[in-house]
Amino acid sequence: MEKRIYPEPIELIASPEPYGLHSFNDANEAVAALQFLYSRNTAFLRDSFTALANGGDLNRRYRAFYPEVGVTTASYTQVDSRQAYGHMPLPGHYATTITRPDLFESYLLEQLGMIMRNHGVVITVSESGTPIPLHFAFLEGTHVDGSIADRIKRPIRDLFDVPDLDGTDDHIANGTFESLPGDTRPLAPFTAQRIDYSLHRLSHYTATAPNHFQNFVLFTNYQFYIDEFCVYARDLMASGGGGYEEFVEPGHVITKAGENRPSEGATPPRMPQMPAYHLKKAGHAGITMVNIGVGPSNAKTITDHVAVLRPHAWLMLGHCAGLRNTQALGDYVLAHAYVREDHVLDDDLPVWVPIPPLAEIQVALQEAVAEVTGLSGYELKRIMRTGTVATIDNRNWELRDQRGPVQRLSQSRAIALDMESATIAANGFRFRVPYGTLLCVSDKPLHGELKLPGMASEFYKRQVAQHLTIGIRAMEKLAEMPMDRLHSRKLRSFSETAFQ
Repeated sequence: MEKRIYPEPIELIASPEPYGLHSFNDANEAVAALQFLYSRNTAFLRDSFTALANGGDLNRRYRAFYPEVGVTTASYTQVDSRQAYGHMPLPGHYATTITRPDLFESYLLEQLGMIMRNHGVVITVSESGTPIPLHFAFLEGTHVDGSIADRIKRPIRDLFDVPDLDGTDDHIANGTFESLPGDTRPLAPFTAQRIDYSLHRLSHYTATAPNHFQNFVLFTNYQFYIDEFCVYARDLMASGGGGYEEFVEPGHVITKAGENRPSEGATPPRMPQMPAYHLKKAGHAGITMVNIGVGPSNAKTITDHVAVLRPHAWLMLGHCAGLRNTQALGDYVLAHAYVREDHVLDDDLPVWVPIPPLAEIQVALQEAVAEVTGLSGYELKRIMRTGTVATIDNRNWELRDQRGPVQRLSQSRAIALDMESATIAANGFRFRVPYGTLLCVSDKPLHGELKLPGMASEFYKRQVAQHLTIGIRAMEKLAEMPMDRLHSRKLRSFSETAFQ
């Protein structure tokens, strides 16, 4: 038997020079310090990895820490009660670890600026006690050749910190995090490592970099909508952009305003699981559209990750089963309540938690339907119903004994059935992201109305274009609204983080 050689234990830890605690009276200076510290510490890890691959010292552990931003208040300061965020609920010290301050620069400036104005406090920047995993230190788009790791003759985990699942949970966002008296309280809903985890997942699932995502996100469960979005966006770019700057497709395929073809990138040989498309404006004020496919699992997965980008709103546009005899194929359903039988969020958000409609979203959607269809008032009721949408996790529910599901649907007053909308709305509620749903009736299984061959393609051709136009118009209306109005107090719990 071959004799196994165990490496000597590592006793030395190599790290960058300690940074210390720095205080700032200006949000711009605080964010610049976060950017410097993050850039320095991640570069240290990358450089150490490269040096080891070239024969460096294998008897050291290489470690660098996430930056931390903190504030302390000793007062029960009374702030503008209309504000949903930007203030601390109790005296104490609040802090959060920070990653990618380049990506989150405008977000950090807004959040820190509001806290400083509301409480009159200084901002502190320091190194946290949370190590940066090597995997999260590489620059976006970096490819690490497997042969490099093979040249390092010790396990990577002996030499560097790796992702730690204990630091990637959602206790803060779920409202289940408990701090003991005197402990530091969370300043933000997500920790740095939780954010890094999602940023990497977004690139994997959508084949687009997180920096392309816009603050207004449309989700759909049909490729038809994506095809129509691409036609719309490319035509818009060719005609000058109409206020949008560029259109980004999977594979970093970029078409700039004023151009009629991509100037860079290449379409991936195989599309990712949930491809994303970005119609970009300055300040991330444009529209992202994601084809999430079918089912609540995908709906939860993508919203779990998009949420760390702190978008201003997300909407579900898709097809549904109409449950009322008075509905016709092509009618719209504006959800104002949800029956949650998707089950994927049961451990994070119990089903007894109500998911309220948000007035700003509902009004924007209804106004957009009226503008695009030319109908208003009582006439609008001919093509749109507002009511309860039921979301289930069994696509073939029709094959079950009908007495069970049909009775529940009737008792709930549901008017439509799908597999994604309640999940997207519930995760919006859970993560404090304004949400809404506008569906289009594509069949009526309870009444035997299914699309016949040939009808489907004609229906999709006619209805998808109008439905998408409504979704885009609704998002543009929301983008025109002051963000402190859009981010509703309805979504805030008893003890909230100061960061939105």
